[in-house]
This record gives sequence, structure tokens and C-alpha cells, in this order.
Amino acid sequence: EEKTRQIWRTWVMVLVATIPAFVLGFLLDDWIESVLFTPVVVSVALILYGAMLLVIEWWGERHFDHRTPLELLSFRQAVGIGLFQCLALVPGTSRSLATILGGLVLGLSRESAARFSFFLAIPVMVGASGLKLMKHASAFSLQEFAVLGTGFVVSFVVAWLAIKGLMRYIQRHDFRVFGYYRILLGLLVLSLLWKGVM
Repeated sequence: EEKTRQIWRTWVMVLVATIPAFVLGFLLDDWIESVLFTPVVVSVALILYGAMLLVIEWWGERHFDHRTPLELLSFRQAVGIGLFQCLALVPGTSRSLATILGGLVLGLSRESAARFSFFLAIPVMVGASGLKLMKHASAFSLQEFAVLGTGFVVSFVVAWLAIKGLMRYIQRHDFRVFGYYRILLGLLVLSLLWKGVM
């Protein structure tokens, strides 16, 4: 019974954390698509959030003596992670990175932040897909709907396998390598833009 209660509590926290990005995404979806989907925005976001990840890893090591496990996640922390998830509305900002950053800033352990990020992906993927379908449903045939459904299932399975691999990784490592990767990728994209390749 205690395990069941904990599962329900976790999903309540997931729903709480989903609300900010759901509301903001619904209101700003068209503006984001028309204004922010540019190579410059994506590359700057890659660099900026890569640097943020490095800073937060460095800062957390020096300021957090105790990390909150997922089972003790508070309402305030769930809302805070939900606000961080709004950052992912900017193209080039990984949703999982935004929520993991939020979890780390708010005192979660790396493993708890990654697990909660995975749980958050479920309603976000469903909501984002549902919003797109509502906007463009009339343009799809039954066959195209079947393809979309297959793609959704495959992406969920891949995400589940990826998070399992990530869990094994972060038991022995931190997130710095991802920060360096994003910075290098962002700099590469900017250099290609500057040279006129893209």
C-alpha cells in the first residue's frame, strides 16, 4: 500500500510540474514556430544551456550536502521543475536537459532528476502531439495517423531505453560531458553559419 501511495504521489507531482509548460506552450506555440525556429537561436541555446549545466554541476558539488530523493520531492520543487521545463520551449533547449537542470538546482540527486525528467516526458509528449494533431488533423489520412501512432510508440520505447542507459551512466559519472558536447556543437553550428555553409 505504501508503494502504491508513493506511485500516486509521484504522478501527482508530474501533473503539477506539467502545467506551466502546457499553458505557456499552448499560448505561445505559433509565435515560437514563426520567430524562434532559426539556426542562430538553436546554436545559442545549445551553448547557453551547456554552460549552465557545467556551472550547476560545479555549484551543486559545493552547496548541496544532501540531495533529495524522488520519493521526497516536494510540491515547491515540482512547480520549480515545471517552470524550468518552460525553458525547453526555446528551440535548441532539450526538454530533458531543462528539467534535469531544474532538479539539480532545486536539490534533487542526479538520478532523481533524470527519473523525474523521464516521467515528465510522458504527459508532455502526449500534450504536444495532441496540440499538433488538433491543428492539422484535417490534413491527415488514416494511413498517416497510423504512421504517427507508430512513431509515437517507437519514440516512447527509445526514450525508455535511453533513460535506462542514462541511469546506469550517472551512477558513475556526472553531466559535464553533455555540457561540453552542447557547447562544442553550438560553436560548430555558429561557425558554419558564419562561413555561409548553412
